[in-house]
Amino acid sequence: MTGVPEQAPQTFGFLVVPQFSLLNFGAASDPLRSANRLTGRNLYSWRAYAMDDIRIPASNGIDIVANSLFTDLERIDNLIVVAGLEPYRYAQTPVLARLRRLARSGCRLGAISTGSYILAKAGLLDGYKCTIHWESLDSFREEFPKLEVTQELYEIDRDRMTCSGGTAAMDMMLGLIALDHGRDLATAVAEQFIHGPIRDQWAPQRMDLRSRLGTAHPKLLAVVGLMEQNLEDPLARSDLARRVGLSTRQLERLFRGYLKRTPTRYYLELRLLRARGLLTQTAMSVLDVAMACGFVSASHFSKCYRDFFERTPREDRSDA
Repeated sequence: MTGVPEQAPQTFGFLVVPQFSLLNFGAASDPLRSANRLTGRNLYSWRAYAMDDIRIPASNGIDIVANSLFTDLERIDNLIVVAGLEPYRYAQTPVLARLRRLARSGCRLGAISTGSYILAKAGLLDGYKCTIHWESLDSFREEFPKLEVTQELYEIDRDRMTCSGGTAAMDMMLGLIALDHGRDLATAVAEQFIHGPIRDQWAPQRMDLRSRLGTAHPKLLAVVGLMEQNLEDPLARSDLARRVGLSTRQLERLFRGYLKRTPTRYYLELRLLRARGLLTQTAMSVLDVAMACGFVSASHFSKCYRDFFERTPREDRSDA
């Protein structure tokens, strides 16, 4: 009796962008290898593609060598863009054109972390739900206001898949494996990587404020939440105090007691950290970054930035 012929493997390509996260790449590619190993079948095959130089530097200083150049790729089942720092530098016209050509050929396209930026620049996320790393969320929404951008861990919407990055890349790939070959195989793969319960796509990207601050004080959590929601138009200290039912003196004592700094200083640090993210991950001008982070002038912003980071905004922009 003739056995059923084995189905051809589903092919995955990873377009690896310079300054990518090595964790993102491994978390996305290794589940495919593990699925093959656990089943004893060639369910998936994969290759890494480079934009130009076949040796690609990761953000941690380690290089990987791609299998092929992206210009050599004609057809593939799935192509995932793996990006990290300053993705806008690599959203080049030939790359965007080839991504569009792959989409027209029926390729399912995906992105990890700021790879979503490159797909968006190619117009390939129009009409799809998509996500991106929380640090890039505000600037991404600002640059692509018509996109349906969520804060989900990952999104799989028809022939598009986007992921916030980090270990969430593994959750997205486990979700794909579950869709292709069932939840049992996805769970077995997760166990191989000591990856606890597989997170669903709507799991939060960030730890909650209580975990991040190391305190459960409700009024402190409420004030910091207000600060994070109002970085572009900072609220006055008196307004923050009033909204949570405290006097300004009580607010000062609360911050000094738990966070070892004044509320004004803590708020400033939040805005500066957001500014550094915008400088290193977007093409926004220094003035636009200053405005987006609640500074009234570029000169005041530059002084505060230099005092805090011991570098000017332009130095961080040129080194990124």
